[in-house]
Amino acid sequence: MSHHYSGPDFGFPHGDARLDLTDLYAFPKPGTAGKSILIMNVHPSVALSPSGPTTDEPFAPGAIYELKIDTNGDAVADIAYRVQFSPSEQGAQTATLRRAEGAEAAGTGDGGQLIVEQAQVSTGNEARVTESGEYRFFAGWRSDPFFFDTLGAVNNLQFTGDDFFTGKDVCSIVLEVPNSALGPGKIGLWHRTLDGATGKWIQADRGALPSQSVFLTGDHKSDYLAANPADDARFVAVFAHSLEHTGGYPPKEATRVAQTLLPDILMYDPMRSAAYPGNGRALTDDVMDAFLSIITNGKVPRDNVGPHNDLLADFPYLGQPHKARSAELVAA
Repeated sequence: MSHHYSGPDFGFPHGDARLDLTDLYAFPKPGTAGKSILIMNVHPSVALSPSGPTTDEPFAPGAIYELKIDTNGDAVADIAYRVQFSPSEQGAQTATLRRAEGAEAAGTGDGGQLIVEQAQVSTGNEARVTESGEYRFFAGWRSDPFFFDTLGAVNNLQFTGDDFFTGKDVCSIVLEVPNSALGPGKIGLWHRTLDGATGKWIQADRGALPSQSVFLTGDHKSDYLAANPADDARFVAVFAHSLEHTGGYPPKEATRVAQTLLPDILMYDPMRSAAYPGNGRALTDDVMDAFLSIITNGKVPRDNVGPHNDLLADFPYLGQPHKARSAELVAA
């Protein structure tokens, strides 16, 4: 759920777990004015269908992991943070972070101002943090902060309070960013992965709000994952149909609610506390209760699962991974 299985048939986009987005977070840096924490989580450690562990290699070396930022409300990126990873060498990867602006940020490519180069990716318990000017950067395996009774969801929303994600890991890219680098006020955020395996950049996955892919079926899902937020109005009817079917919404109300979910952008004002869905998303926000209330039209308001207790008070804020990955990595 969330974006943990956002590819076709709830598999992984392009069949690669490393390209699969899970969750996006944005919140003010605790105890410090003027900075924000942006987290994009990818690559769940365990697959649901078929069930089993995914590859231990954290990130795909032939990909771009990108955070898009809209500063003027037109659903087009004005700023982009782009992360690329080296091939694994004896189990080790390094990361490069760039920042693009304007037309370069709105487009598809690997350009931008170099912020961090050859940062060590964390594969064990130790969080390897890189500092560069006003930025701090982390990439690597961490405890998955997402919480939800996934098995209850697939069992016709019969929840037992069993958190499927307890003990699971995810790959995290964590940025500490000066608010001055995010624009003058309220911004819109989304993240995406670009697959370069064919020799050109192809968007493999994208998202911002939790569980949007649940509203999509068949070809609509692949079309949605390949699209941009500025084009999301064309999916309103698809979302509305799902709301009518699942939540019993009347057609006009289904359309109204669908319009509140699109474009698929997380709104964030750095000057306000984070609280989903009003502003950004904190690591303890119960986003799935909000989602359940929408998808069922209030009939099922909660899954009775709460936040994890292994979060950290300091950067990178996510708990230690539950498994220390071996140096002998196998590609996806």
